[in-house]
Amino acid sequence: MALEKEVKNEIIQQYKQHSEDTGSPEVQIAILTTRIKGLTEHLRVNKHDESSRRGLLKLVGHRRRLLTYLRRKDYHRYVALTDRLNIRKK
Repeated sequence: MALEKEVKNEIIQQYKQHSEDTGSPEVQIAILTTRIKGLTEHLRVNKHDESSRRGLLKLVGHRRRLLTYLRRKDYHRYVALTDRLNIRKK
């Protein structure tokens, strides 16, 4: 499930680090979190949709790797982002 262009641009505007930023870990994690929430809602209704479940697991793994990277590079940014997105920390 791809995000609509307007929704994606709003997320980029909220989480960007500078004016040209579209690929910082914060932006990528925020976009993935939005996609994960959408797929989670889809799977609550469609319990037997295994291909979407596999896609969800891939997105969660990708987000986990990005969070690990951000945690290792700048812990304060990691804490701020997880609080802002309501992501549980380990």
